[in-house]
Amino acid sequence: MAMLSGFVGHQGRVHCRFYCPLIGRHKPGASQYYPVRLKPDNYSVSGCDHGDVDLDALLKSFTSLEASTRYQANLAQVVLSSGHSQYEKNRLATGIVKPSIFSGLQKQYTTAIPGLFAGDIMHLFTLNAPDLFIPLWRGKFECDKTDDRVLWDWAVLNGDLWIEHGKCVAACTPYIPGSFDRPPRNPAEKINSGYKAWEFLLYFYGLGPCLFFGLLPDKYWENYCVYVHAVQILLQESCLPSEVLEAHKLLLKFSDDFEAFYVQRKTNRLHFIRPSIHSPSHIPFETIRAGPGAIYSQWTMERTIGNLGEEIKQHSNPYANISQRGVRRCQVNALIAIIPDLVPDSDAPPQGSRQLESGYMMLTATDTAARMVTDIEARALRMFCFELGDPKPNTWVPKVVRWARVKLPNGQIARSRWKEDTIALSDIRTSRNVKIVLDNKEYIVEVHFYILLKISETVHPVAIGSFYGPPHEELLRRSHNTYYTVQHRRDEDVRAFPITSIDSTVMMAPDPRYISLFKDREPDGTHLNRWFKMQKPGLKVSAS
Repeated sequence: MAMLSGFVGHQGRVHCRFYCPLIGRHKPGASQYYPVRLKPDNYSVSGCDHGDVDLDALLKSFTSLEASTRYQANLAQVVLSSGHSQYEKNRLATGIVKPSIFSGLQKQYTTAIPGLFAGDIMHLFTLNAPDLFIPLWRGKFECDKTDDRVLWDWAVLNGDLWIEHGKCVAACTPYIPGSFDRPPRNPAEKINSGYKAWEFLLYFYGLGPCLFFGLLPDKYWENYCVYVHAVQILLQESCLPSEVLEAHKLLLKFSDDFEAFYVQRKTNRLHFIRPSIHSPSHIPFETIRAGPGAIYSQWTMERTIGNLGEEIKQHSNPYANISQRGVRRCQVNALIAIIPDLVPDSDAPPQGSRQLESGYMMLTATDTAARMVTDIEARALRMFCFELGDPKPNTWVPKVVRWARVKLPNGQIARSRWKEDTIALSDIRTSRNVKIVLDNKEYIVEVHFYILLKISETVHPVAIGSFYGPPHEELLRRSHNTYYTVQHRRDEDVRAFPITSIDSTVMMAPDPRYISLFKDREPDGTHLNRWFKMQKPGLKVSAS
């Protein structure tokens, strides 16, 4: 990006990729700058000893238009430098090395620089942030010679604790639905062996709020959860203005607390503040300006690179070969755009499926004959019929033809206990837990099976499932809605509900942290059979 934009690298005095006016600070005698906003104690480095920077005020006064105007004036100053010495001074003062290659494009056809370079939430959130937090928490981060890791009260993930944490991450794999893509491997074994960005995404922003609870000291865990919830909002493909505002407020709090908790105004800890701490603060404003980051993030480009790369057949001249593969891909896409019928309809319903309203579809397997249900399932069906104005006698025990799966409008496949319980846990990616919305309230349910229920000549697509209990309110509040832990009321609270109330599949995995910390506090047994939730990144986050 530095080569494309013409800006200095990420350790420059004016480093911000969005070209905000934040000035970095460096350690005495060092050349690397860091985006530290709070002035360290007893700090008097020339050019860096300005006062504290109020992030909220800085962001409110910063706009892409203002940045573009300032960029053009500063670029002219760099280009018109009278000599190398003057150029070095101007480069340091402006953060500009050279004109961007995009400066040659006609202005009426492009977004102005630097607004042209939108933020990349893929690398920022999935690689840069974990690469800062996890080494800090493990005590593996660079330590200044005047500092001492013994003083790092957050550095707790080491030795047996780190090994056990890694096992907990790997143990979640059977409970992560297949639609969530690649599950995170054991970080204690694999984090330095090609750990993928998507693995970091599920691990750090999905499993982490639960699995780090009780390991990290409370204030560091809560600071991390503030950041996680803001990122969960910004990963969505659609964001309400109220959600963007919430993410902005959360990131302000996170940034202020991170500097206060970790750096503590100490000069020898300036290197803790990487650009990955400052840059997220701009993402809510970028979401308003350019749209949700998921739409234009690096995920699409990375996938395209992979798809084209695997098509290389001429390894003696790979770059020319991949160029031709790219040209051919463009030609094929152009033909498809002109004549769409060249591509067969891939959305044709599978054999034996049943199309429902609003984009839902029931999928096989199905029973070969109508079969009895359990007493508690029959009671749930009687209650469902009663609510629809067709009361049944208490002696009514229906026979039903069960369906195993439902395709949701978001493309996920929700499965059922009926079929998944017959598969060994080591061979499955559980997909029977779903989030549903009834009367504007969210519930988490383990689906038993799906049926088509005929009531008064009307066929109703219905699911039967065991409802999970309510979340632990205190932990949900303290974690800013990121640690959702509940009791599993399997076969205790069984209800019937419309299939069209299913919003998405979710991961519900046994909670290894809650029982270890609450078993002595809750003698009534509410600490038992605890499960925690993870939603697929990008889907709408819970409003509860």
